[in-house]
Amino acid sequence: MTQLQKVLYTGKAHTSGGRDGTSRSSDGRLDVRLSSPGTAGTGTNPEQLLAAAWSASFIASIKHEAEKLKVSLPASVSIDAEVDLAGAGGIYVIRARLNVTLPGLEREAARTLVDAAHQACSFSKATRGNVDVAVNLL
Repeated sequence: MTQLQKVLYTGKAHTSGGRDGTSRSSDGRLDVRLSSPGTAGTGTNPEQLLAAAWSASFIASIKHEAEKLKVSLPASVSIDAEVDLAGAGGIYVIRARLNVTLPGLEREAARTLVDAAHQACSFSKATRGNVDVAVNLL
């Protein structure tokens, strides 16, 4: 495990009720109702939240890697993230696809950025070896 030098930020949330409950961040910026996937509930679910958080972090990593490599990024960098909840041998697992769009960049340069971002992204690191992940350059 990597030795931490300095904690930059700690996200805090209070969740009650599980998949059919609520979750609220300590600063109130996040305040969501939760619903199990496929139910009639009106809330979001952990898989959607992970897809949003991971893709935001991944885009930040792409931007950081582009700065290091002195590559100019298009303003329309985007990721369509998909997080599956699946059953495997009586347990639940997740798998993910990060579908990255970097319009206007040469394919080789875009692939270099995406590969470097996948190595640097904190969510990619946290799931590496535990979650089946496909990073697709569209």
